Amino acid sequence: MAQAEKKKVENKGILLETGTNEFEIVEFSIGKVNYGINVAKVREVITRAPITGMPQAHPYVDGLFTLRGKAIPLVNLPRCLNVPSSDVPKNIIVTEINNYDIGFLVENVYRIHRISWRDMEPAPEVGDQSRVVGIIKMEDRIVLLLDFETIIAEINPEINAKLTTFEEATTDVKEQRSDVHVVVAEDSAMLRDLLVTTLHESGYRFVRDFGNGQDAWDYLLGLSKKSGPIENHVRVIVSDVEMPKMDGHRLLKLVRENERLANVPFVLFSSLISEEMKRKGEDLGASGQISKPEINQLIGLLDNLIFGKPIRQSDKEE
Repeated sequence: MAQAEKKKVENKGILLETGTNEFEIVEFSIGKVNYGINVAKVREVITRAPITGMPQAHPYVDGLFTLRGKAIPLVNLPRCLNVPSSDVPKNIIVTEINNYDIGFLVENVYRIHRISWRDMEPAPEVGDQSRVVGIIKMEDRIVLLLDFETIIAEINPEINAKLTTFEEATTDVKEQRSDVHVVVAEDSAMLRDLLVTTLHESGYRFVRDFGNGQDAWDYLLGLSKKSGPIENHVRVIVSDVEMPKMDGHRLLKLVRENERLANVPFVLFSSLISEEMKRKGEDLGASGQISKPEINQLIGLLDNLIFGKPIRQSDKEE
């Protein structure tokens, strides 16, 4: 990877114009396969560092490496993906995802590409594709965009726990939530299933979910043309940021520009909620932004947006 490209990853303060439906990926390879990761998740790219083994570590984890005095877990990505290496892995992609610092060992890191989400297609269903969220067709090759959130959730059980742990609600509270229509857009099949299941268990029974922003927008546009108050059709929208076809920022922009949908609460629930991403969301009119995997915070925010206050066990007692 050229030094200029490395510097660009390390200094990604100047990013794309908000809501343009574009993103940037770092392209890297393992064996004969090319992969991509969103630049917004990458802190920097470094050469392979000395590793300290960890007893009883997850099979995907080689151990810990030190970066600026901080010990960071290193995932052996070839082993995780079960892809044989054609070369000795010599680069580490250091990421910050879900407020969790983790490195990924890869063979070669090439360059940064600017791409429209429209050019990324959902991964075809040809077996277990849980670690691939989309494919990007280049002129002479295909680049697979990996679902790093799912990989991290497999390694760190705390992620799954936070996605499924919420404050237990009384029957009365669940009844208040039961007729609220929620639209969810999330490209990771595993995280989408966990999110929808948890919303159902908390009392939000009417959840319509989509695997990308474009399908969610097509559905919302259809709802906007129905008669009666829009609240009868959709009360709140929950969206990831990083999705194929249309990202969450572009979806938010279109919702706010639609006369019928403009005032529907819209929450961004993403692993990319950094300070910079928060500013982007605020500029576009997000009603709230929660970093994955804090599902309990998300449910509390939905209650605030829909009912004007948190609804808790004490509501029934009062």
